[in-house]
Amino acid sequence: MQALVLLIRAICRFNIILGHLFSWFSLGIVLVCFTVVVLRYVFSMGFIWLQDLYVWLNALMFMGIAGFALFNNSHVRVDIFYRPASPKRKALVDMFGSLFFIGPFVYILSTWSWAYVARSWRFMEGSPNFGGMPGLYIIKSFILFFTLVVALQALAMFLRGILVLLDKEKLLPEPYRYKEES
Repeated sequence: MQALVLLIRAICRFNIILGHLFSWFSLGIVLVCFTVVVLRYVFSMGFIWLQDLYVWLNALMFMGIAGFALFNNSHVRVDIFYRPASPKRKALVDMFGSLFFIGPFVYILSTWSWAYVARSWRFMEGSPNFGGMPGLYIIKSFILFFTLVVALQALAMFLRGILVLLDKEKLLPEPYRYKEES
């Protein structure tokens, strides 16, 4: 049981760290976008690579925080059924969702995107825009990173569900437990 708890905590902690790290990209997006607007409308000049930069930062942020969003329950869910449910029912829903929705989604996305990412690396693909940034292949690689962090968090959700069903949820620290609605 302790190994299970350590694995859940490690996965969740990893996604929490990534979530806090990649959330800072939103500040970068705002600053770069602001710079693009000021350069365009005040100085009548622009740089395609700067426009690429804020779009790419947005893509990196979205894909990097996906596991953190799943950890925080910041995704779409029918809360009218889930919120008032008991911890055991929540665990069953999370286990079912992890196994039958997230699992196949991650598998299909990683399988189908592998060749797409590999092709991009083979050509060292850059921006399709003239004067854009090099290194689009790195951004495309984050599709696989996205599948990894989501798959890991789905695994943690599934394992947490096992602990709850075995009445061992107390082994987890408070932030990793289901919260009872009052």
